[in-house]
Amino acid sequence: MSSILEIRHLRTLRAIEETGSMAAAARMISLTQSALSHQLKQLETHYEIPLFTRNTRPMTLTGAGRKLLELANNILPHIDEMEEKLKTKTAHTGHFHVAIECHNCFDWLLPALNHVRKHWPGLDVDAQMTFDALNMLKAGELDIVITSDPVKTSNISFMALFQYEAKLLMSPHHPLSDKGMIEPTDLRNETLITYPVSLDRLDVYQHFLRPAGLEIKNRRTSELTDMIIQHVDSQRGITVLPDWVLLNHRLTENLISKSLGRGLYRTVYVAVKSEDANNVALKDFIDIAPCVINRLKK
Repeated sequence: MSSILEIRHLRTLRAIEETGSMAAAARMISLTQSALSHQLKQLETHYEIPLFTRNTRPMTLTGAGRKLLELANNILPHIDEMEEKLKTKTAHTGHFHVAIECHNCFDWLLPALNHVRKHWPGLDVDAQMTFDALNMLKAGELDIVITSDPVKTSNISFMALFQYEAKLLMSPHHPLSDKGMIEPTDLRNETLITYPVSLDRLDVYQHFLRPAGLEIKNRRTSELTDMIIQHVDSQRGITVLPDWVLLNHRLTENLISKSLGRGLYRTVYVAVKSEDANNVALKDFIDIAPCVINRLKK
């Protein structure tokens, strides 16, 4: 039988043993509870043996689980020690400056950066919003750019973080709220409420209306997500926002969201200088960002 045992599995077992519950263990190692549960199930299915007795509080290790925990306690201290030594050689020693190109990315970016601050206390971690981010990255003024519009650029590497769906949000009293599939022509005469950015940075325009040969006829803007949603609630127009915003925002509870066409899916990327692509603090950030998004969607 081939082995699937990895270091992350050992960390998971140790966290469950230390905390006594799946939920607390997931928080300890910065995973969603579903991801942690999947890891455990994967091991138990592969080796065809239970590792924990789940109907106990706290969760109790089986004999096989205790053997794996003993392995974890023997191996992980050596790995942790080596990682600490490597950090000083491969991580940025001065700053970790991030720029984003979307207003609502702060919802998940700040928790992800807090994770980086916790694991890399020597770094100056900061974030800002700008639409000249790639040029600033090239000039060395930034370390990371978060964007959904990758551009082929020399010496810049783009790595996918996660995918999201841009969805239409409207009042339940809006005529489109009962429509099955939203077509580009349905938005022809609507007032679209957007952030105050150029049209080519709007998903709904660049990837839904423009391919159909349509323009945004009526538009009003706001810097604040809360204000945009309140305008929608008061039937002053409709908007398009990422799914994580709609699922996590208290003001959207009484509103209607719909897919655009068969779904307008976009990918968020992290852009870095190619020479920094193996930076361990950066990899830490890339690992945690999708987990933060998954929490926002619950």
